Amino acid sequence: MLRIGLTGGIGSGKSTVLAMLVERGAAAIDADAHSRRVTAPGGAAIEPIRQAFGDAFIAPDGGLDRARMREHAYTHRDARARLEAIIHPLVGQGIQRDVDEARSEGRRCLVFDIPLLVESGRWRREVDRVLVVDCGAHTQVERVKARSGLSEAQVEAIIAAQAPRALRLAAADLVIFNDGIDLAQLRTLVDEAAKSFGL
Repeated sequence: MLRIGLTGGIGSGKSTVLAMLVERGAAAIDADAHSRRVTAPGGAAIEPIRQAFGDAFIAPDGGLDRARMREHAYTHRDARARLEAIIHPLVGQGIQRDVDEARSEGRRCLVFDIPLLVESGRWRREVDRVLVVDCGAHTQVERVKARSGLSEAQVEAIIAAQAPRALRLAAADLVIFNDGIDLAQLRTLVDEAAKSFGL
């Protein structure tokens, strides 16, 4: 199976590109979905997070208080590393289950949706090609503000905590520039990328 690593900064349109690739027959391996699952109420990461960070980071519903943790992790680099040390192994187990299922279905292409592909340092070695969805920082801010209700400063802090745009682009085998185009034009670019991957 061809393994494609899909990444891009927040608000780049990565999820839309992933959905289009799935329409063409790729199997999506969503690292974020596994992360959300293990940090949901009753998730496997909740007790280790409680032990590492305290009850203040567990929401009333029993899941991770994502807003509090996001703010804490973006201002305390060691906290982010400790959180990742809890979550990443659990996410890795979920990803392996997805890969095994895709193999049993006879899928020819896996697309790993990995927001921190560049930051992690390890994923580049585990995929065959890296596809980066890119757009300008202003577009990122406007898209995320519109969908999330976060302030401009909050979005800029998230962008600053992610890999620099130049670093993502340097890691790319192929770039889809999703800025100033409509969905039909984006689909054309995705179709071209998919054909280059043999989809």
